Amino acid sequence: MKARLEARGTTAFVTAVLWMALVSPLALASSVRGNNLVISRSEYLDRAHAVWMAQMIGQLTGLLFEHKPASVLKGTPLVHGEGFARTDDDYYYEMVAIRAFEKYGINLTVEQFGDQWLENSAGSWGSSAEALALLRRGVKAPDTGNPRYNKLWWTIGPEFSSDVYGTLAPGMPNVAAGMARRLTHVNGYAEGTDGAVFISGMISLGFVETDTREIVRKAASLISPLSPYRQCLDMVISMADAGKQPEEIFRAINERWGIEYPATNNAVVNGGIVATSVWFGGGDWSKTENLAFTAADFADTDCNAANAGSVIGAIHGMSALPAELAASFSDRVRGATMGGVPLTPPVDESISALGERTAKIGEKILLAHGAKLEGDDLVIPIEKPITQEPELFKLSDFTKLWAPEWSLERAGFGGGAGGIRGIRGATYLNGDILSIFPRDEVRGALLRQTAQLSDSPSLNFDAGVDPGRTWHLEIFVNNDKVLDKLVEGPLAAHVMEEPPAAHIEGPPDTKVSDAQRHWEHIQLDLSPYRKQSVVIRLYDFILVPGHEAGNSYWKNPQLQ
Repeated sequence: MKARLEARGTTAFVTAVLWMALVSPLALASSVRGNNLVISRSEYLDRAHAVWMAQMIGQLTGLLFEHKPASVLKGTPLVHGEGFARTDDDYYYEMVAIRAFEKYGINLTVEQFGDQWLENSAGSWGSSAEALALLRRGVKAPDTGNPRYNKLWWTIGPEFSSDVYGTLAPGMPNVAAGMARRLTHVNGYAEGTDGAVFISGMISLGFVETDTREIVRKAASLISPLSPYRQCLDMVISMADAGKQPEEIFRAINERWGIEYPATNNAVVNGGIVATSVWFGGGDWSKTENLAFTAADFADTDCNAANAGSVIGAIHGMSALPAELAASFSDRVRGATMGGVPLTPPVDESISALGERTAKIGEKILLAHGAKLEGDDLVIPIEKPITQEPELFKLSDFTKLWAPEWSLERAGFGGGAGGIRGIRGATYLNGDILSIFPRDEVRGALLRQTAQLSDSPSLNFDAGVDPGRTWHLEIFVNNDKVLDKLVEGPLAAHVMEEPPAAHIEGPPDTKVSDAQRHWEHIQLDLSPYRKQSVVIRLYDFILVPGHEAGNSYWKNPQLQ
């Protein structure tokens, strides 16, 4: 290992060695007896501790490549802690979950979990920041993760914060996945919470499986085949079964799904990267982590390394993790702020105690779901994974919430405020304003309606654009083009400044306020088509020479 441990970490290293000696594999016991997992309390504690520690170790090195070019080294030098683990969203939201279980009990509801998020100021980037902003405005979970309110519902927040649910339900992937789906509605939906189901399922299965291929395969089966997330996992599995190597699979993930979800913090692409890293890592810490580090340019690498590493922790416990790196945290996790958000209260906690608290809650959950305590052993009925009911949301569904008489076609996920800087737009609903960014730059996006017009027909709506951006509006009635114009925003350089480079998902408020956005009222006299049944098409094109593309914004559509 090329990174050096500072002298101040020596005492911590000795402490870590003593800790691992106390819970060494020789002192631990687990086995599969019939259809039961038999695991001693001490081993459960060791593996719970390892899941937390693995996330912290993996995150710290993965952060070097987050939303940046990937590592190209087969043995990427690992980063040591600075005497403690700095608080990060990869595990802070899980710490908040432990607090919520301790406060509200094992039947924790998502609304209660949202209240805990608000109390602890959880939500610094991406969909999680959106959720915290909504909570502060009085919106309750699960609405805080719903596409109706959270424009980044499809991103990685639920995925990277669900290791804890698998840890709380070892050998019970359905229990783990059920908790993950329900509770991560605080900051995501559909593809977002599919990621939570997958990660929690892998952790739960890691307590009973050592074959990482089976762990990936079984965890994937928890998700409906109708889900794009599951379809990405199925692609990974089929290619791996066909003998393809990880480098080819990583490229296929990005070429197929990275175009669909261009924001680098999307759940689908990053979930596929985690699955491939775990599959080919074979349970080996270094191999698994280096696959995550080298998988792809512009990925959410710190989250992926943390998730993949935590599976290794669940399988093997602390003995599989690099002891020197674990010692460099001195058994502390600390932080007063995260992404500029003051944490309430500031964090200064023992990592090993966090593992103990997790195992204590997990034991209660296990006993409530049919496990038994025999002496110092937990006897846990092993669950066969059951595919959940599909949770699906298509971008075209936004018009059902906005103006149901209109259909939406060819809208794209874009980037919004998520992932790498410079992605120009996204499709989402903000109050009564529909934001659209085309998936297909050549053919544009399309709002369509077939209508029977009145005796005095007209079409009215407001069209908006951000400062410095332009989009091209064309309107057809049947095959007649009745409007062709550019919707242009005035230049406002100060508005378009980019956010800081670190954690560029940014805060939930967009760079442009409603007051800064430029609006035009579109009013069309449709009297030549009075009393006719017509097809009306509103096109949003973004390829405008000499102009910078941006979202189109639509509100108050009225057709008579």
